[in-house]
Amino acid sequence: MKAKIATIALSLIVTAAGVSVAPFSYAQDTGSTATDATQAASMTKAQKKAARKEARAKKNAELKKLEAAGYNPGRANDPNYPQDIQNAQKKAGIGAGASQ
Repeated sequence: MKAKIATIALSLIVTAAGVSVAPFSYAQDTGSTATDATQAASMTKAQKKAARKEARAKKNAELKKLEAAGYNPGRANDPNYPQDIQNAQKKAGIGAGASQ
């Protein structure tokens, strides 16, 4: 009962503040859809590990392409950060920079 009252009170405060929030959840929001959640629940440990390996390999390949196109992620305090990665994305034809 106390939890329900607390939820209602918090809902009223959030509504009064004009903030829109999704239903409360203790799980971390990864931006996945309900279909992804259903598929993830039915995946075995080996399948999840293989999916993580595949995703990591894809990200590493993308980073290699960006580095080949001139992006250097190791430079500390790069004053040209947003522009140099966007230029590399355009040159490599990947990411948000490729469509612009």
